[in-house]
Amino acid sequence: MPEFDSILFDFDGVLADTEPVHFACWAEALAPLGVTLDWDYFRGHCVGIDDRAMVHLLAARSDPPRDWESLWARHPEKGDLFRSRTLAAPPLAPDLAGFLNRLRAGYKLAVVTASARAEIEPLLAAGSLDKYFDALVCGREAGLHKPAPDPYLLAASLLDAKKPLVVEDSEAGIASGRAAGFEVLAVESAAEMPDLVRRRLGWTGANPP
Repeated sequence: MPEFDSILFDFDGVLADTEPVHFACWAEALAPLGVTLDWDYFRGHCVGIDDRAMVHLLAARSDPPRDWESLWARHPEKGDLFRSRTLAAPPLAPDLAGFLNRLRAGYKLAVVTASARAEIEPLLAAGSLDKYFDALVCGREAGLHKPAPDPYLLAASLLDAKKPLVVEDSEAGIASGRAAGFEVLAVESAAEMPDLVRRRLGWTGANPP
């Protein structure tokens, strides 16, 4: 019997190298308000959480502190920038489709992300990756966000999965997967993710057994 019956992937920083794009788009969208973003702070505190929680953090950190709703009003602009840039140049590894195709032969696959479905679905389609996933859990669809277990519990339920492997890169996502009772494979980048998954699954060589 296989050790796992499904693989549940975070999206940003796991399947796609999108975190720098999110950062750049937020920086541009908030610049007219006089808000300056710092990459180190963004990477350390804003990755893996939903946009509303992130904007609350940025508003409180501003000097002087800002009303979060004034920053949130720039969210549509940020979303437009993100979609246009990622669709023009999808930040996806060229061998990702082949990796998912081989993985799909033995496992059910899902994407579990704090990002909005309107951001994720077009990018998956642009990379011809949507066909590999049996379910998507995006944004606020599960109710509570990571680090709560709800997003991963919902994904497992949609797949009827009993033994998922969660693949995550953020503290919030790792905590979410563990709170759901699932094993979590922590990765540091989308570039290293396929090799780490192969090793955890016990694949040898370039192809699965």
